[in-house]
Amino acid sequence: MSSELQLKLSYVTAYRENRLKVAQEILENKFFFEELVAVCFSPSGKNHHKACWILEFVSYEELNWLQPHLDFFCSNLKILKDESAIRPIAKVVQLVIKSHYKKNESSILLSETNLQECIEASFDWLINDVKVATKAYSIRTLYILGNYYNWIHPELQIILNKDYADHSAAYKAVAKEVLKKIE
Repeated sequence: MSSELQLKLSYVTAYRENRLKVAQEILENKFFFEELVAVCFSPSGKNHHKACWILEFVSYEELNWLQPHLDFFCSNLKILKDESAIRPIAKVVQLVIKSHYKKNESSILLSETNLQECIEASFDWLINDVKVATKAYSIRTLYILGNYYNWIHPELQIILNKDYADHSAAYKAVAKEVLKKIE
């Protein structure tokens, strides 16, 4: 691990401007990207959740940088346990899935194994005790995937209907929007 990236990450705070500044430094220095991805999936590292925050912002600009790292990224989704790491990674998964099905020259290309790992992680995040933002990203990701895997929408529908009453207004809004599209 380069001490330079670790140093940058150690100064990251939850303030959006601060996270954007470090993401911009990564965008200007692509050679940090591979290490950034590795740090995201090093849960014992003290900066691992901060790396996930930065990866989310970098992915908005250069999602295609993730292409050579997709096998590593997708196979390690299940090791994430920290809520602060899972939320931004759930968003990156949503971006990756959207891109995969866009099918243009800059699209992300996922293998069947990658897709299965994204499905598994998204369902895990949806049914486990994580915050609403993570659940919302997972619902939207699974909705997209359900357009290509005919078993997903019925499963998603069951979970959303079962859990609907127990959740916040934000969860209900996303669930209602997706249920309307499925039914």
